[in-house]
Amino acid sequence: MKQRSKFLLLKLKEETMKANMGTADKIIRIILGIVLIIIALAVAMSTVLEIILLVVGIILLITSITGFCALYVPFHINTGKKK
Repeated sequence: MKQRSKFLLLKLKEETMKANMGTADKIIRIILGIVLIIIALAVAMSTVLEIILLVVGIILLITSITGFCALYVPFHINTGKKK
């Protein structure tokens, strides 16, 4: 029974974490993420704004590296190549 539940969990994870971003989307996110991080670190602003820019920049970099955007899933958006 444990093997079956483990298999179902892996299958669910595989289906929900499929890459849904194309190359152009990844490049835009990498550039924007780096720019936001640089702005947050270089420009003197309120601490809250710096933290928000850092978090958004890091999220953009992570999603571009993984090729998966969780916000695309509920809207059924896929900017990647069709198979």
